[in-house]
Amino acid sequence: MEENKRSSNIIRIGSRGSQLALTQTYHVRDLLQEKYPNINFEVEVIKTKGDKILDVALSKIGDKGLFTKELEIALVENTIDFAVHSLKDIPTKLPEGLTVGAICKRHDVRDCLVVNEKNLSYNLSSLPQGSVIGSSSLRRVSQLKRAYPHLIFKDVRGNLNTRLQKLDEGQYDGIILAVAGLSRLHLQKRIHEIIPPQVCYYAVGQGALAIECRENDKYILDILSSIHHIETAASCTAERAFLRGVEGGCQIPVGVNCHVEGGNIKLRGIVLNLSGSEAVTGEVIGDLNDPESLGMKLASTMKNNGAEKILQEVLSTIQRETKVN
Repeated sequence: MEENKRSSNIIRIGSRGSQLALTQTYHVRDLLQEKYPNINFEVEVIKTKGDKILDVALSKIGDKGLFTKELEIALVENTIDFAVHSLKDIPTKLPEGLTVGAICKRHDVRDCLVVNEKNLSYNLSSLPQGSVIGSSSLRRVSQLKRAYPHLIFKDVRGNLNTRLQKLDEGQYDGIILAVAGLSRLHLQKRIHEIIPPQVCYYAVGQGALAIECRENDKYILDILSSIHHIETAASCTAERAFLRGVEGGCQIPVGVNCHVEGGNIKLRGIVLNLSGSEAVTGEVIGDLNDPESLGMKLASTMKNNGAEKILQEVLSTIQRETKVN
């Protein structure tokens, strides 16, 4: 079967079905098609748990592979050859036998405010008291509560277009989204205010696309290596090691700022409680060639400085609220 698949010169790419996911997958496909014009790259859409459950906050349905598990099952069962993900959706511990085969050059890492048309004359700091801001990210909400205590934050689910529709219908005064997602869908005109990373540390892996495949599939790994971006991969490896070290998932208030400067990586991290009233930050600088150790070092330092206590309290609160609901 493996020989037949290879001789047919077809490579099967797994993707979620949202417009953004498919746009990202087609971007990866086109990069590879340019380098391998004789290979036929076919896209197969697979629905994930995170796509199906749209009426519950992400933090209350668990974060382990919400947007990746079904794609990973397809990889293990050999029905696809690789899957394209937003790196921030991939758990820091992958299933046995799977690996991240490539990370593409990173897009903009920042978050932004998109507003209902009635609020075009305002920004986050000047929005009226009690304005309702939508976000499904505890990381964003915790940081923005800290910076803008006059605002009210409410959960918003659905794909990017669904969230924009809810905003335009007036369910929210504004919503917080990733600049990268809007840009990839050519919706830059909807960006009203870009939030500086020092105000809102971004999510681990934000702005980067990752390609997951079987770790023993040398044929696919060799092909994917052609679009692997070394500096992005080093930064993201440091960030993911930090997240794994503090034992935080994608639905925990953990953020990062990471910069490559010469041959070094400067990695900053933040861990917050749900209200944003408590936060621990840290910074490390280390060799670009050893990002894993750098991320673990930052995690260890911050846990010793109080981050572990904050995260335990956050997890207890989320588990308690999940049981109630």
